[in-house]
Amino acid sequence: MGLIWSLIVGAIIGAVAGTITGKGMGWIANIVAGLVGSAIGQSLFGSWGPSLAGMALVPSIIGAVILVAVVSFFFSRRTSN
Repeated sequence: MGLIWSLIVGAIIGAVAGTITGKGMGWIANIVAGLVGSAIGQSLFGSWGPSLAGMALVPSIIGAVILVAVVSFFFSRRTSN
């Protein structure tokens, strides 16, 4: 049950990051962005604020926003050439 809960929270974090950056993503991309962004955010900013499924929400969202912005920057550059 812990894995399913982590995937759900990761999807929510990814969806919030996609909404903040204005980049629409599918549900698989939301999960990946949420989980990887959570790891990035917690390693950069620590584990402060409210926590859900072992993920500190505020640093996780910040990390996911950074991840989505960087990935969309590189993909937009690659497709425009």
